[in-house]
Amino acid sequence: FTRRDPSHRNLPPGPKPFPIVGNIFQIGQNPHKSLAKLSKTYGPLMSLKLGSIYTIVVSSPEIAKEILQKHDQNFSGRTIPAAMQAHDHHKISMAKEHLFTNPCLEAGQTLRREKLDQLCEYLRRNAGRAVNIGEAAFVTTLNLMSVALFSTELTTFGSKAATEEFRQIIVGLQNTAGVSNFSDYFPLLQPLDPQGIKRKAQIYFGKMLAVIDDLMNQRLEESRTTNKIKKTKKTDLMETLLDLHKEEISNEYHFTTELIKHFLLDLFVAGFETTASTVEWAMTELLLNPDILLKVKQEVKNVAKDNGKTLNESEIIQLPYLQAVIKETFRYHPPGPLLFPRKSEHDAQVSGYLIPKGTQVLVNVWAMGRDPAIWSDPESFRPERFLSDKNNTTATNFKGQHFELIPFGAGRRICPGIPLANRMLHIMVATLIHNFDWKLVEEEGQDHTTELLGLALHKSPPLMAIPIIN
Repeated sequence: FTRRDPSHRNLPPGPKPFPIVGNIFQIGQNPHKSLAKLSKTYGPLMSLKLGSIYTIVVSSPEIAKEILQKHDQNFSGRTIPAAMQAHDHHKISMAKEHLFTNPCLEAGQTLRREKLDQLCEYLRRNAGRAVNIGEAAFVTTLNLMSVALFSTELTTFGSKAATEEFRQIIVGLQNTAGVSNFSDYFPLLQPLDPQGIKRKAQIYFGKMLAVIDDLMNQRLEESRTTNKIKKTKKTDLMETLLDLHKEEISNEYHFTTELIKHFLLDLFVAGFETTASTVEWAMTELLLNPDILLKVKQEVKNVAKDNGKTLNESEIIQLPYLQAVIKETFRYHPPGPLLFPRKSEHDAQVSGYLIPKGTQVLVNVWAMGRDPAIWSDPESFRPERFLSDKNNTTATNFKGQHFELIPFGAGRRICPGIPLANRMLHIMVATLIHNFDWKLVEEEGQDHTTELLGLALHKSPPLMAIPIIN
């Protein structure tokens, strides 16, 4: 068990595995940090044995580019954690040109604006009192995602019962995803589910699927009514997918209603967690760095001066410093620190090493974001690193072309929801900064950098701050 397969002598370097369990106990509760520390010893392409799963860990932009771009097709396979298989996860090749298009996103802007107005109203009612920014981001992101996908809100700031129900679902999913699952390391154990993680996840995913199922049934009934009385169709993502289901393109992509429901669930859970956690981290860094906060506030004020308190999504392009803040947040606090695991479909040569067929691939974007060989002063939150001399945003973006900053991945497995996340993140942070002054609630000895890894990398404990009407 401890010797390497003689047919694979040219494997990447890595720590010696223990019998049976391999290197599992060297990973710990914060695998992104443990793996970053190990990579300093064994290099940016490192091999591990996690139970029976042979794994390589990538910690440099150059090797990430080689795998995610040069060998993209070979490494397009997925290793799906058992908890994520609980809702019959489907691997589908989406027709991205039909999803998250500008017309589709523009059509939902009014509804998203309403959700941000509700956020502002909630904060005005609580002005002068400590507010849980994580909670506010939770409710707002929940509704921003739901109006984008379904043209309806799932909760409100005044609906404690509905909010708590969804919070229990999301927290439950976060807890199951954050637990080390031995079934992931020993696939033969998956049918037994010895820790009960998959069974718990099935309950939470089942509740979310029931909500989506009800919404889809209502939409299909509305569609039949629309055909009869010619009502105006909705323009959300559910409608787009249902249109694809009806058209000839469905023959190519096999958009069954069941597949659509699971795809919407994937988008909802992944998009929700990514956006909510990033907003909270961005606000945390802004409140910890008042000089940066002041610069963002002044920039947003200058752009929004002609339309009062309202900022339009189309104006984001005029906010280079805010864009730099979001990029720096992704660098310093990536929502998915190891991205989603990939799998090698065939043997491959990467940086002179053999990567055997079936190898699990983890890309440690958290380690790359903290690497002094890539970033100057990486432990400081400095948005200026993403600004050019003319105070405009640099060419570096987070859309998969610049491998030093790939919070959403790259290549054919890149997250399809980047256009929506980009809009929601910028407009939500801009709204919070533009409409209120803020005072950080400090507790003695509190560490604002403590992370909690679940479906995304969250701040723990949540950010508490006092909104002040400016």
